[in-house]
Amino acid sequence: MRPFKIVSWNLLRVTGASLDDVITLIRRENPDLLLMQEASAPIDDLPARLGGDYARAPLPGRIHGPAYWSPTKLPKPARVLQLPSGSLIHRVCQVLDLGSFAVANVHLSHGQLLNRRQLRCIAEVLPAHAAVLGDYNLVGPALLPGFRDVGPRHSTHMMGDILPIRIDRCLVRGLTCLQTKVLPRGVSDHRPIVVHLAVAAERRRLAA
Repeated sequence: MRPFKIVSWNLLRVTGASLDDVITLIRRENPDLLLMQEASAPIDDLPARLGGDYARAPLPGRIHGPAYWSPTKLPKPARVLQLPSGSLIHRVCQVLDLGSFAVANVHLSHGQLLNRRQLRCIAEVLPAHAAVLGDYNLVGPALLPGFRDVGPRHSTHMMGDILPIRIDRCLVRGLTCLQTKVLPRGVSDHRPIVVHLAVAAERRRLAA
């Protein structure tokens, strides 16, 4: 089994990356799975343009939310998990069963205690082999027991258009990351991240 390529990108709602921008990225990178945050209704036309498996989960009371696209149908429908929420924005994440491992697509809160609490709630529902990708809105270590931060170490966002920070991340449990990179941000305020993942035992076979 070859490594599984995942791209994660915060699109910046309707003012950022368009449907055509997303299609261009898919055709250029050819991912096994594309995770999106702040995806809005125009992105719902993605399967009509490219086929594949797609679902979007708007945040309660918002026009945007996490979404995924896969060139092939997933083994099970995406699960939408409600997260502990702040006073202004209620958060959800998508949990995707890929068969050999699971992926959580996240857009966490800005509160640095709350987003770590959200991570712990997500970890409780994930299997032994799992990855958590997306916009963490997190500064410093994630402090999630059993998980390793394996995503790119480059900055992915400009806070206030001044301070470069790395808030788009990938944490894994029971998986190995074989390759990472950060892509140009385009018209979004976030740069897409790319990871190539394999189940830990599978990595040893690939290296043999």
